[in-house]
Amino acid sequence: MTDEYEQLLNEAFKSIKTIEHNGERFETPKIEGHLEGTKTVLTNIPQIISYLRRPQEHFVKYLLKELATSGTVKNNILILQRTINSQQINDKITDYIKEFVICSQCGKPDTELLKDKDFLFIHCLACGAKHSVRSKI
Repeated sequence: MTDEYEQLLNEAFKSIKTIEHNGERFETPKIEGHLEGTKTVLTNIPQIISYLRRPQEHFVKYLLKELATSGTVKNNILILQRTINSQQINDKITDYIKEFVICSQCGKPDTELLKDKDFLFIHCLACGAKHSVRSKI
């Protein structure tokens, strides 16, 4: 009976398809948008904001400063006042995630931003770590 069970179990394991992935459950969201003349229009800012679980004002202010441009948010669309290629914007989003989303202790994205007096901290909900980040953007 156990030999039959072992044989059936081995056959079942052989028939299971394995899924290849890089082990990350958190993937950096990619920007979507287009160019309109000399302006860059980013259309999926609300989706990125909800994925990162950060205030829109904080994220947009960071992007504008890092990309050295001005911009406005109208109807959940971010309009940058100059042409910027998507790779450059995606690099800045990755930098934002490294600095303001991912825990430096455990590497998980389960964090929240806390403000204490004039300091901004990342509090990790997974491991409990708390560390400061730059508060002036």
